[in-house]
Amino acid sequence: MSSIIILGLNLHAWITIICILGIFLVLLRLHIPTEVVFLAALTILLVTGVVTEEEGMAGFGSEPVVIHAAFFVIIAGLMQSGVLYWLTKHVLGDPKNYRDALVRLSVPIAVLGALLNAVNIVALFIDAVKIWARKLNIAPSKLLLPLSYAATLGGMCTLLGSSSNILIAGLYLSKTGQPMNIFAPLVPGLVLTVVGILMVIAMRKLIPDRVSPEQSFESTSDYTVELLVPTDNESVGMTVGEAKLKQVKGGSLIEIVRFDKEIIMPVEDDEFILGGDRLIYAGQINEILNLKKTHGLVAADHHVYNINEIDSNRKMRTAYVVYGSDLIGKRITESDFEKDNDMVLVAVARQGKRVNGQPREIKLQAGDTLLLECPPKNDELLQESTKHSLTFFDSHFVPQLGPRTVTAAILLVLMFILSSFHVMPLMAVMMLTAGAMLATKCCRMKNVTKYIEWDLLLILGTTVVFSIAITKTGISYNVANYLLSFCGHNPYMVMALMCLLASVTSEFVSDVGSGAIFFPIVWQQAELLGCNPMPFVMSLMLSVTISFSSPIGSNTHMLIYGPGSFKFTDFARLGILMHLVLLVICLIVVNIIYPI
Repeated sequence: MSSIIILGLNLHAWITIICILGIFLVLLRLHIPTEVVFLAALTILLVTGVVTEEEGMAGFGSEPVVIHAAFFVIIAGLMQSGVLYWLTKHVLGDPKNYRDALVRLSVPIAVLGALLNAVNIVALFIDAVKIWARKLNIAPSKLLLPLSYAATLGGMCTLLGSSSNILIAGLYLSKTGQPMNIFAPLVPGLVLTVVGILMVIAMRKLIPDRVSPEQSFESTSDYTVELLVPTDNESVGMTVGEAKLKQVKGGSLIEIVRFDKEIIMPVEDDEFILGGDRLIYAGQINEILNLKKTHGLVAADHHVYNINEIDSNRKMRTAYVVYGSDLIGKRITESDFEKDNDMVLVAVARQGKRVNGQPREIKLQAGDTLLLECPPKNDELLQESTKHSLTFFDSHFVPQLGPRTVTAAILLVLMFILSSFHVMPLMAVMMLTAGAMLATKCCRMKNVTKYIEWDLLLILGTTVVFSIAITKTGISYNVANYLLSFCGHNPYMVMALMCLLASVTSEFVSDVGSGAIFFPIVWQQAELLGCNPMPFVMSLMLSVTISFSSPIGSNTHMLIYGPGSFKFTDFARLGILMHLVLLVICLIVVNIIYPI
């Protein structure tokens, strides 16, 4: 089957191309988790024989996957021992104004992003930055976007700072047999970081000012809250007026939804109350929820027959709908989310503003902020149970600082020393450090799994296999030849064109996916030109990370999308300019450091 040639490519090559294009289209058009899309494409490659079972499994046992898995254990050790908590508490300081806040935020965050991976740092500092914003009386978006930029820019400086850096370094090792130094991208990455931070500070007026979702929930404007009348409630059979449920403290009854879906609106005083009625109130949430105690009403997630089911220990929490969530495009009533997690949706905010209507009948979108009534679970258990649908950022976990804090910090420093001086391969260093974290009880095995991003490991494994398929089927050779003829065999033009294509692609897929697709092509081009492959590899490594124009291509942008109440287009205002400027500087600096 693979011997069939169409336009110079065999059938296996066309299957690979169709799979890659399919990944682009599905991720752009549908709200399907990225790892599911990549795994589906990998399945097609395996079933059609494009890659063998050994090649498919090799991707999941490759260096990038193993390094990432070990790194998650190390992060767990730094979290549980209190190292990252100590850094959060002491690194940022106390800014006097917005400009001072940008400087104090950007520099340490960039350094930490290089050492501990940009995504981990952004997730860690979101709450701290939101507190800063309240102190300075500015919108959280004015600091959250610079937080994302600083962490991503800093992440370019080391192999550990970015997932795409680790991936490309692993692919480089498979081609040459020589490991990259952990600080290989330091000099060009540092130049890009400095320029990028200066651009953010100089053009801070382009950073959007968005009302935070928490502010919208804390304001005195009306919100709709649903409460259910239990069958044995004493108000059943009374009129709304008799039960004193029309005008209540903090709001008013605007609608009744009968158990047979009949909607009564407006609600008159002489309307009778039936068991199973859903009462829709508008007003101040906390005040209205007191009706659960004063009038024996319950949360409207299901028909409750006994008032004793009310749990007075439940608490209000805010969460954000993540990209790829199975809640996107659905009403909460169309899923088992509330039942499975023992939560009730109370209100919905979108881009900092309350969404009118019955909360449980609102079609949810990525980035929506949900106000949820939650069980008295441990914060970490709550986050773990909903991690694929929602993200909670109001965690109050405070670790105990002590001897293990010092131990974890020492292990982190030793990790960088061993990898910097090539005492042993990077993968071995990471596994050794992870093992030491467990052996010294800086983290415990039973608590490590919640820090592992299984979806990222799956994506990394599949992208490595796609890189193998692109080389194996001759796609890289044919594309490289075509582009060389188009650019007249000018290595600088070839490099510039490939980096532009790769960086634009990463805006719509991810830096990891773009790096895996374009690595075999740029490597083939370097070989055909007879050039040093390092400038091609390094320019690709940096250019796929410069995906600042959309939230899809940047994992750090996706983390702040909900908490900052951003619109999709907000990232393009400053992001497109930064993308173009940094791409040009990247090509210039890389070619100065690594001559072709």
